[in-house]
Amino acid sequence: MRIQILAALGAASLAAVAGFASLVPEAGASVDTKRLIESDAPANAGQWLSYGRDYTEQRYSPLAQINVDNVNQLGLAWYADLAERGGSYETTPLVVDGRIYVTAPWSKLYAFDARTGRQLWKYDPKVPGEYAVRLCCGIVNRGAAAWKDKVIWGTLDGRLIAVNAKTGRKIWETQVTDPDAWQSITGAPRVANGRVFIGHAGSEFHQRGYLAAFDAETGKELWRWWVVPGDPSKGFEQPELEWAAKTWNGEWWKTGGGGAPWDAITYDPVTDLVYVGTGNGAPWPAEIRSPGGGDNLFLSSIVALEAKTGKYRWHYQATPADSWDFDNTQQVVTADLVIDGEKKHVLMQASKNGVFYVIEAATGKVISATLFVPTANWLTGFDENFKPIINPEANYGAHDRGFHVVPSAGGAHSWHPMAFNPKTGLMYIPTNYGSFPLVAEAGAKMGNQLLSINVAKRPVDPPPRLEGAGSYLLAWDPVKRKEVWRQYQGSSRSGVMTTAGNLVFQGSPPSTFAAYRADTGERVWSTDTQANIVGGSVSYEVDGVQYIAVVAAGQPGFGGGGYWAPNYARLLVYRLGGKATLPEKVPYTPPPLDPPPNFGDAETLARGQTRYNEHCAACHGNDGRVTSVFPDLRYAGALHSSEAFKAIVIDGAMQANGMVSFAKVLTPEDAEAIRAYIVSLANQARNAPQGPGPGPGGAPPVAPAPPPAPGAGAAAPTSQPAPHQ
Repeated sequence: MRIQILAALGAASLAAVAGFASLVPEAGASVDTKRLIESDAPANAGQWLSYGRDYTEQRYSPLAQINVDNVNQLGLAWYADLAERGGSYETTPLVVDGRIYVTAPWSKLYAFDARTGRQLWKYDPKVPGEYAVRLCCGIVNRGAAAWKDKVIWGTLDGRLIAVNAKTGRKIWETQVTDPDAWQSITGAPRVANGRVFIGHAGSEFHQRGYLAAFDAETGKELWRWWVVPGDPSKGFEQPELEWAAKTWNGEWWKTGGGGAPWDAITYDPVTDLVYVGTGNGAPWPAEIRSPGGGDNLFLSSIVALEAKTGKYRWHYQATPADSWDFDNTQQVVTADLVIDGEKKHVLMQASKNGVFYVIEAATGKVISATLFVPTANWLTGFDENFKPIINPEANYGAHDRGFHVVPSAGGAHSWHPMAFNPKTGLMYIPTNYGSFPLVAEAGAKMGNQLLSINVAKRPVDPPPRLEGAGSYLLAWDPVKRKEVWRQYQGSSRSGVMTTAGNLVFQGSPPSTFAAYRADTGERVWSTDTQANIVGGSVSYEVDGVQYIAVVAAGQPGFGGGGYWAPNYARLLVYRLGGKATLPEKVPYTPPPLDPPPNFGDAETLARGQTRYNEHCAACHGNDGRVTSVFPDLRYAGALHSSEAFKAIVIDGAMQANGMVSFAKVLTPEDAEAIRAYIVSLANQARNAPQGPGPGPGGAPPVAPAPPPAPGAGAAAPTSQPAPHQ
C-alpha cells in the first residue's frame, strides 16, 4: 500500500497486510452510550463515533479549526489505497481514539492510524463471490459501529461480525438472515445500551422485512420486529401485525410483502426509542401485491420501537400503498427545534417521495409535511392527519397506461446521507428532481429482481415537463419549511457533512470533493480526487489538528470508461496546510467498441432482449440504472465467441468474481440469444455514437427515443432508481 503524509510527520512505512499490529495509537475503541450522548464534549468533539457521528444522525462536527475563512488552505495530509474492486464504496468512516475504520465492498473492514494513514489491520469475512447474484443494487457496505472494545458491521451474506478494535481479531459472529433467502446486509448497525440494531435488504426478491437487536457482547439475538404481516393462518408475531393485516388484500404473503429496512436506524436516548425507516413493497405495484387496495402497513413508514424490547410504540406511513419504489429508508435525524415559539424534540426526514417531515419524536405526531422538490404527482395533498391522498392516475397497476412518477423511483432524496447544522438551522439534502416511467406487468422482472414492472415498455403519455429538473445540493429550513439555497455544483448522489466552521462538504461528479458555505451555498474550496465520492465524509481531531476524511473510488459513466478503468479507491484525509499529492493517473486506453457482426433473426433478438432484461439488466444496465460498478457488456471480448460467452454465463467461469452460473435459469440457446441481443446494441452504438449512454438493456430497438436533457422547461429526466440496499 502507498501512503503519503505531511512532510512534518516523515515518511510512513508500508501498511501491514491483514496483520495485527502492536504499534497502534491509543488503546482501541472505547465507545458506550454515555460517550455517544456526550459527543460534543471536549473529550469527544474530535471523534466520529457512529455512522451519523452520534445518536442524532445529524452528521454535524462541532470542530471549527477549518472554517470559511481558511478552507482555501485545505490540502491533502495523507491517503491510503483500498484494494477492493467490483463494488461501490458507499462507506462513512468511523474515527475513534486515533483510529479510522473503513468498510469496503465485499464487507471488508480496514483500520488505519488517523495521524499517519498507516494500515493497522484488515479483516476479510470472505463473502462468497457467487452471493453477488442475490444483491439488489451492488456490492456495497455503508459502514460499521463501535462499541466498547469492538467494531461491529454486517456482511453481504447476512452476518453480523464483531472484532477487537485494537487487533482486528474476531470476537463473535452471528447469522442474522436466513442463509437460504435472498437477503443481505449493506447498512451500518447502530448500538445503544449493549444492543446492536440491524435491518436487511431484499424486498426486490419477494422477501419479508424485519429489524433485529443483538447482544453487543455475545451476538445473541434479543428481539426481532417484523415490518409486514405474514400468512394470517400461521398467526402473528406481534399484536400490531393483526390490525396491519387488515390493510392488505389477497395473498400478499406469497410474495413476502417487502418492507426490508435496509438503511435508516436511529436510536434516541431522549425517548429510549429506536426509529426505523421501512422499505418498499414487493412487488412494486400495490395493485398486484394487494389486489383491491389497502395501505399495506408498515411499508414505507417510520416506526418507533422500544429499544429494550422491540415493542411497537407508533408509526407514520409516508407512502401508503406504495407503487413507486418509495422505500422510506432515508436517514432519520433527531434535533430540538423551536417551532411557533415552543421547543420541540423532533425527527426529521427528507423522504424519497419528495416530502420533508418534521415529527414529534415521543408521540409520532406530524408537525409538518412539505414538498422539498417543486412538484410531486403521486399525491394530490394531505388529509387532516397528514395522510397523503394518492393520485388515482399514479396507481399504474390498476390500468394499462403506465405512469411517469415525480419524483423518480430513484428518489428526491435517496440513501445518500444528508446533514443538519444546528448553528444555521438548515438541513443539507442531496436532491434529485425528475421522473421515472413505470408500466405494470405481473411477474415481469428487471434482471433478477421480481418487480412486476416491464422495463422495456414506456407509459402511453410522454414524460412531464419539469422546471429546474436535475441533481443538486439543497439547503432546507425545517422550521420555515422552505428552500434557502440550491447548489447545482453539488450532487444528489453523494453524502453530506457539515461543521461548526460554517461549511458543508460533499463530493460531486466526476471526481471532485468540495466545501460550500453553510449559510449561502457558495462553493469556497474544491479538489480533484481522481475518483467518485458516494458516501459521507467525516471530520476529526488528533493532537489539536482538525482533519476531513472521505473515501473516493471508481470512475463515472458507461461504456469503455468506468468498469475497466483504474478505480483509484482511496481513503483521502485533508488538513490545513496539507502538502501531500496523489500520484499521476495511470495511462489508460478504454477498450474499443468492436463487436462482431450482427447475427440472429428477429425471434432470436426478441428472446435475447427478454432474457437479458430478466437476468442481466439489474447489474449490467437498464435505462442507466447501474453505472460503472459492473461492465458494459457491449465492450465484452466474449461477444466474439459463443463458447467463451457460454463458459461465463452457463458454466460459471467467472464465479469467483461474482458472475455466477445461470445454468439453472438459462439454456445455452438463451445465452446465445442474449449474446445476439448485446451484439446488436453494440453495433447500434458503434454506428450511431451519441457519447456515453446506458449499457445493454437501456434502449431496446423498438423503444421510444429517450427524453431530452434536463433543463428549464425540459421533459423530466427519466431518472433511474438509485442503486440502493
